[in-house]
Amino acid sequence: MVVDGRAPDPREARSTPEFIALLRLLKDASGLTFRELSQRAEAVGDVLPRSTIANMLGRTSVPREELLAAFVRACGCGPAQVADWLAVRKELAVHGERAGTAEASGAAPEATAGYSSEPPTVPLPEPAPARRRRPRTVVAAAVALVVLAAAAVTVTLLVRDDDDRPESRRVTGPVAGRTVQIRSVHSGFCLSEKRDSDSGELYQVPCEQETIPRFSLGPLDGDAWRIVTDHPVHRKGCTGVWNGIRDAEAPLQDQECGKRGDAEEFLIEPVGRPVEGYRIRPVHTRLCVGAEGNSKERGAELVQTSCDGADRGSLFSFDPVGEETAGG
Repeated sequence: MVVDGRAPDPREARSTPEFIALLRLLKDASGLTFRELSQRAEAVGDVLPRSTIANMLGRTSVPREELLAAFVRACGCGPAQVADWLAVRKELAVHGERAGTAEASGAAPEATAGYSSEPPTVPLPEPAPARRRRPRTVVAAAVALVVLAAAAVTVTLLVRDDDDRPESRRVTGPVAGRTVQIRSVHSGFCLSEKRDSDSGELYQVPCEQETIPRFSLGPLDGDAWRIVTDHPVHRKGCTGVWNGIRDAEAPLQDQECGKRGDAEEFLIEPVGRPVEGYRIRPVHTRLCVGAEGNSKERGAELVQTSCDGADRGSLFSFDPVGEETAGG
C-alpha cells in the first residue's frame, strides 16, 4: 500500500478488487495525470490511451498483460516491479484470489529488490520547442497599407455585432426537458461525440455543425441534474464520468443510464453576477467539468478537473435548440 508516498506492492492484493485498488494507488503515488501517463507510454513505444486507463481503473477484472505492463511502466516502475505486477495479475487471472500478502511471504516491501522508499519518478518527454515567430519587416509602403487597413477594420468593428464573440454570447441556464447544445463559454465550442466512434467520449466542436447526441436535462433529488442523451444510433442514454472514476482528467462519456450511479448525476451552479456561466460538477467527486488542459482548441476532450481557481474554462451555457423539448 502507499505509505508516506511510497509506491504500493502488488503482492499485497489478495483479490481482483484489491489489485485494482492498488493500481489506483500507484497512479496516485506517481502524481501523473491521464494525459501524462499516455505521453510517457507513447515515448517508450507503448500504447496507452487515456480512456483505456480510465476503463482499466474502473473495471472489475484484471487488465490484459500488455496494458498492465504499459501502465505500471508509465507510472515509473522498473523491470523488477513490472514483473511483480504481472506475476500477481497472472495468479489472480488463474485462481481468482491469492492466499497471502507480501508480509506473509516473509519479505517486507522495503527490502524487495527494485523498490524505492520514494514515489516512482521518470522524467516526462521534453516538450516540443516553441514555434518561432516570423521576423518583422517594416517597409514604409507597408505601413501606409496597414494604416488604411486599420481604418477599414475600425469601421467594420463599429458595425459588427459584439454578440458574435463567444465570450459575449448570452448565457442560458438549465431548463428541465428542453433540448440544448451545451456550449463552453471559454471556447465557444459545443459538446459532441465523434461521428466515427462508438466510445461515447465527448469533445468540443463548432456549435454551427450538427452535434450529437441531442442533450436535455432531467431534474433529480437534491438539486442534481441528469444530462439525458438521444443518440441517432444508440438512442437514449446519459452523460457521466467514465466508469465512475474519481480521478481528475477522467473523461466524460455518454452511455446507457444507470451504469455509473452518482457519477452520472451533476450539480449545475451559476457563477458571477450577472451570471457568466454555469459549472457542471459530477456529484460523486464535486470536481468540475471542463476541456482538458483548459483548452480552447477544437477537438479537445471533456474531462472532470479540479475546481480550484476555475475560470471561464469550466463554465457552460445550455443553449436551446429550436422550440422543441426532449424527455428527461
